[in-house]
Amino acid sequence: MSYPILHDKLKADAGRLSEALEHMSKLFLAPREEKSLRSFTTAEVAELLRVSDGYLRKAHFDGRIPEVEQGAGGKRLYSADDIREIRHALSQTAKDPFQFLPGRRDGDKLQIWSTVNFKGGSSKTTTTVTLGMRLALRGYRVCLVDADPQASLTTFFGYQPELDFREGGTLYDAIRYNDGDTTRVPITDVLRKTYFPGLDLVPGGIILSEYETETPTALSRGEQPVFFNRIRDSLRQVEDDYDIILIDCPPQLGYLTMSAVCASSSLLMTIIPERVDLASASQFLTMASGVLEVLHANGGVGAYDNFAYLLTRFDTAISTQQDLSEWIRKLLGDSVIETPFVKSSAVSEAGLAQKTIFEVDLGASRNRKTYERAINSVIGFSNDIERMIQTAWGRDSKP
Repeated sequence: MSYPILHDKLKADAGRLSEALEHMSKLFLAPREEKSLRSFTTAEVAELLRVSDGYLRKAHFDGRIPEVEQGAGGKRLYSADDIREIRHALSQTAKDPFQFLPGRRDGDKLQIWSTVNFKGGSSKTTTTVTLGMRLALRGYRVCLVDADPQASLTTFFGYQPELDFREGGTLYDAIRYNDGDTTRVPITDVLRKTYFPGLDLVPGGIILSEYETETPTALSRGEQPVFFNRIRDSLRQVEDDYDIILIDCPPQLGYLTMSAVCASSSLLMTIIPERVDLASASQFLTMASGVLEVLHANGGVGAYDNFAYLLTRFDTAISTQQDLSEWIRKLLGDSVIETPFVKSSAVSEAGLAQKTIFEVDLGASRNRKTYERAINSVIGFSNDIERMIQTAWGRDSKP
C-alpha cells in the first residue's frame, strides 16, 4: 500500500475537517450574529448585586430602578443590560456607590491576569472565559485576550477562527514583527465587542504560531520592541478602557506565553489534582523559573500581585483527588485558591454547545442539582479571585 505525501494528506484532512466544522456549526450552533445571552432570575441578580431579593423588589416598587420583562407567573426576568442599568441606578442613591460599581477607581492599576499551564486539558480556557463572564456580570469592564493558536476561547463567542480570521483580525496583527509593508496594528483594530455586555474579545487563531517561529529571527536582527514587551505595549493602548484583562495562554512555555506573562500583574495556573498533572506542573514551574529569571534581569518581568493555583476538573468522588488536593494545599499554602473548579457534566455539556455554565438555560437543564453544584463552584472560585483583585487595589472585598 502506498501512502500520500504527508503534507498533502494533512492539508486535505484539514480542508475536510474545516468544511465539516462549518457544516456542523450551521446545523447545531447558533450563528454568531444570533448568539445571545439568557435572562437571569431575581435570585441570580440579587446575588450579583450583593443585595437581598426583598431589597430588589422594593427598589422596583419605589421606582428607583426600571421595570423589566416578566415571564411565567409574573416572575421578573433580567437581561445582562438590565443588570448593568440597575447597577448604575442603585449606585446613584447608595450610601456606598462602590458596592454596585466594584471596578477601578482613580489610582487603581489595570489588572491583567494570564492563565497558564504546561499541559492541555486542564480547563485553562474554560476557566478563563467563565471567570471573564462572571466578572462582567459583577460589574467589571473585562477584556479577554486569546493568545493560544488553537483559539478555543475565541470559539466560545461563536467564531470559527480558521474561517473568520483567514485575512487577519487576531492578536497576531497587534504583536507581529515588521515584514516589508506589513506591520503590526493598534490592538483596537482587532478588538471586538461580544454579545455579552461588559465583555470584549481579542481573538486568537492559528496564525499566532507564526509568532513563535518569527521571534528568533526578530531577536537576531534586534527588532524593537522585543518579544516580551509586545503584548504589554499593545494592551497599554486600551489601559483606560478596562478594569480587568484575562489572557488565555497556549499550553507551552513559548514566546507567546512569556510575552503574556511579562504583560501580567498576576498569574493563574490551573492544576488537575492527578499525579501526571502535578508532574507536568512541576516541570512547568522549573522551566518558568529559569526563563523568568533571565527576563527579569532584562527588564521583562516586574512585580506581581498574585501567583495563584486553581484546582480544576476536581472530582469530589475520587478519594485520590481529595488526598492530592489536601497535599497541594499543605505544600503551596495560601497560593491555592480556596474553592476548586469541580468536574461537572453541566460544564462539559455547556462547552459542547460553545457555552459556559452562565449561559445554560435553567428551564432546559435536565439536572438542576448538577447545574447548581457547578454554578456554585464557579461563583466560589470567581469570588476568591475577585477578592485578590480588590486586595491588589488596596481594598477589602467580601463577595
